[in-house]
Amino acid sequence: MVKRSPDIQIKKPPILFKNTQEVIKSIKSKLDGDFLSYWISSNGELMDEDVMTFYKLVNKKEVKDKLYLYIKSDGGSGIGALRIINLLRTYYKDIIALISGDCASAATMLALGANLIKMGPLAYLSAIDTSITHDMSPIDDKFNDKVSVSQNELDRVLKLWEQRKGKKDYNPYGSLYDYIHPLVFGSVDRASSLSIKLTKDILSYHMADIAKADKISNHLNSAYPSHSYPITLKEAVQIGLNAENLDPKMNELLLQLNDLYSEMAQRANTDFDEQNYHDNEILKIIEMEGEQIFYQQEKDWHYRKDERRYIPLNDESSWRTAQFNDQGEMVISKYHLR
Repeated sequence: MVKRSPDIQIKKPPILFKNTQEVIKSIKSKLDGDFLSYWISSNGELMDEDVMTFYKLVNKKEVKDKLYLYIKSDGGSGIGALRIINLLRTYYKDIIALISGDCASAATMLALGANLIKMGPLAYLSAIDTSITHDMSPIDDKFNDKVSVSQNELDRVLKLWEQRKGKKDYNPYGSLYDYIHPLVFGSVDRASSLSIKLTKDILSYHMADIAKADKISNHLNSAYPSHSYPITLKEAVQIGLNAENLDPKMNELLLQLNDLYSEMAQRANTDFDEQNYHDNEILKIIEMEGEQIFYQQEKDWHYRKDERRYIPLNDESSWRTAQFNDQGEMVISKYHLR
């Protein structure tokens, strides 16, 4: 049970809707289509359910043929990326991805759904090889959490064994199964196949050359020694993506928007004691002109010593919308999504 002292003031992050709308208006004045920002903090991730918030925004807009999609995320669900692209393609013929910073993993998949990717000097995509956290995954001794396992890691272990095995060395799986459950091997292989298919399907929305889509997909899924390897503009062009430099003035406006979102997504933890704290952090922001939708984590955390882990309590996390009323005042309401 979390005991809250009445003297403790719960920290709340700022909602900078007025400021972000001013920047978005400046951005839109330089574009010949709609502008939509999809910003995820380092503590959040792209998820399947996010597609419903996109629908809420674009469904009631008088949409145009072209959408400029600003993406900032470290990744998440590849299936979520496919669903978002499928939705946006229902409303827009052309999509231009605007990247000013990190756009990694599943966010890279999302960017692949654009006809054109514009990248600033700080922008990068990444490899999209899949790692999973399975129910039977190994346990991290330090934090008592399940460890994610990737196909690339398993392949490299087996490759090293093949290169260095002696005459008396036999099948390595017997030893590996002592650390990684056989079901994890199967699930990782399945996830890797899924990642390749998702990438091909996303590219197919605008790329008619199937062979080229296959080549790009396989390259992004297997050619890099690290999942976090930064694919800059030069590398993106070399692997066959339709990418070009982002206009410097547009890049500066996107960085201004990123600064405002980062301020909104600042850590907002309130400590009650050594074992309990309240988390009020904003994890995701999706915004167009006139409306902002953000996901705010709002719950208590209690540390169980015997389990060596934190458990959530009193969870009131939800999507919230910010809009201006007829008097020009900001109104925030919860957007219920299950």
